[in-house]
Amino acid sequence: MAAFQLNGKTALITGGASGIGKAITTVFARQGATVYILDYNKEQGVQVANKLKQEGFEATFEFCDVADEKQVGELIDRIAKKNKIDILVNNAGVAHIGNIENTTEADLDRIYSINVKGIFNCSKAVIKYMKGNGLILNMASIAASVGISDRFAYSMSKGAVLTMTYSIAKDYVAEGIRCNSISPARVHTPFVDGFISKNYPENQGQMFEKLSQTQPLGRMGKPEEIAHLALYLASDEASFITGTDFPIDGGFIKLNG
Repeated sequence: MAAFQLNGKTALITGGASGIGKAITTVFARQGATVYILDYNKEQGVQVANKLKQEGFEATFEFCDVADEKQVGELIDRIAKKNKIDILVNNAGVAHIGNIENTTEADLDRIYSINVKGIFNCSKAVIKYMKGNGLILNMASIAASVGISDRFAYSMSKGAVLTMTYSIAKDYVAEGIRCNSISPARVHTPFVDGFISKNYPENQGQMFEKLSQTQPLGRMGKPEEIAHLALYLASDEASFITGTDFPIDGGFIKLNG
């Protein structure tokens, strides 16, 4: 029997239309899950869903602003009437570069509303439907565990993701709900390419190499590598794991310094 199958399971992936979220959506669908892509970007979300449907998999796009509690609640209720919700992947998030002096209140509020409140909204909406058996998987970051320069607001938000993971796991272990998190280091996504082209247009290759070398393995992670860790944690093979964070960082946390 093949391992890490998600046949018969329904998975909701926020931010599932691009980057790591797209990779998770694709891997989960190909392993048998019925996937719902919850994303703010309708064009990309529809494209991902249609591609998976053409391959013969079950995928649906739903517009979702994770910062909007009412909209999230109504959407989750609607999905729950069609399918039992087995898995929620809280992947939607935004980045911010800056220390405390050049971080504005508006910057902080924006990061909080998506990276922290978004996980609160989605988790609170699904948890009543998961009692008995379910998984919430949160996307944290190495920034939750170690100091990273010029990531004040982002690190704040990912620290909150980590502690929300522990709290949900503790509070709902008796209800049959598992909650874990994944903490990637730098992953090669369209966001990274856009950041480099915008800020370093004259030496993009050099900057890409410099950022890659911050990981001891000498490269950035791949979205698919994060997705395959998520697949394991969502599978029945990981049913004994809860309340745990999983760094996937090319050695960054333990081998730097």
